[in-house]
Amino acid sequence: MEQFTNKTADIICQALSQRIRRGEFAAQGRLPGERQLSEQFATTRITLREALGQLEAQGLIYRELRRGWFIAPPRLVYNPLHRSHFHAMAQRQGRAANTEVIDAHVAAVSHELADKLAMSEGEEVFRIRRLRRIDGRAVLYVEHYLNPRYFPGLLELDLTQSLTDLYLTRYGIRYGRVRFTMLPGPVPPLAAPLLKVAAGSPALFITRINRDQHDRIIDCDCEYWRYDALCVDVEAQGVLGG
Repeated sequence: MEQFTNKTADIICQALSQRIRRGEFAAQGRLPGERQLSEQFATTRITLREALGQLEAQGLIYRELRRGWFIAPPRLVYNPLHRSHFHAMAQRQGRAANTEVIDAHVAAVSHELADKLAMSEGEEVFRIRRLRRIDGRAVLYVEHYLNPRYFPGLLELDLTQSLTDLYLTRYGIRYGRVRFTMLPGPVPPLAAPLLKVAAGSPALFITRINRDQHDRIIDCDCEYWRYDALCVDVEAQGVLGG
């Protein structure tokens, strides 16, 4: 029975894949509801969801909690070796970017973040939490932790714009070295409804510890990307192979 279910899901996956590639659902930007699709293929919701899961894994569709399944746009290509801000990166790829500030205030730095920022636990930092969209779709929740001594008055500025640009135009600070780490992990509880995913859904967790032109650690970015929205693509020279 299980083998039959898997085979049926494969057939449905192939059929929907062909319809998506033909642009059948392009006008709506989304698939019909699961009940309607189950009726179309004369199958159970369990089998249908297996097929939809296959399409999601292939990057053809994505799901938004309580809204349904949508045709997936191209992933945003992200090269961590390029020191470019979010809006510029999206613009170069012909995409429209938008940033929403969730909150911005002074906070006490935790032990873990204090190490990253070369500060002492309990010292004050600026914490800025933002939601970032590509073509209207929420794809990134980010928490920025800034050392306040380098950015007096920053919390009073328009924080929907690029922090990279603010650093340079208001404070004469530009990025230097960066430490970049990337791990799979769950979407944090605060971010899940903002990204329209279930709590605990998989995310790509990227941490950046940034230094300025004087090699001072100035901030730490904690980014939670929808795993289906990003492609990390790096080209480097002089790397030893196996």
